[in-house]
Amino acid sequence: MTVTPSSIGSTQTVELAPSYVIPLILVAVSLPLLLVQKVVSLAIALFGLFLMYQAATIRLKFTDTALDVYRQTELIRRFPYQEWLNWRIFWPSVPILFYFKEVKSIHFLPVLFDPKMLQACLEQRCPRKD
Repeated sequence: MTVTPSSIGSTQTVELAPSYVIPLILVAVSLPLLLVQKVVSLAIALFGLFLMYQAATIRLKFTDTALDVYRQTELIRRFPYQEWLNWRIFWPSVPILFYFKEVKSIHFLPVLFDPKMLQACLEQRCPRKD
């Protein structure tokens, strides 16, 4: 079954599909820089490859009560919605950064997931409070 933003139900767990756009752009940008600044090019390429690995291994799952973060099949972190104060996706037309604030901490994540599904799940599970 394909999950679309309009088909998200409150009792359904939604796992976001990975998106490799940001890592691929970083690697592509690093190539022409190789001619000008080898060290900077290498740093950008390595960061892009790191993000590509993260996109391949990290999964976000929206449940009824929390955002769960998995590394392949292992749950590594749970963020209950009741502790969220606010969230935002920076640059919605070209989403690159997802921010959310909990009662005790702030989190920034690169958008390595389907940005439309991320937005739809956030709006449905944890409406913004600003």
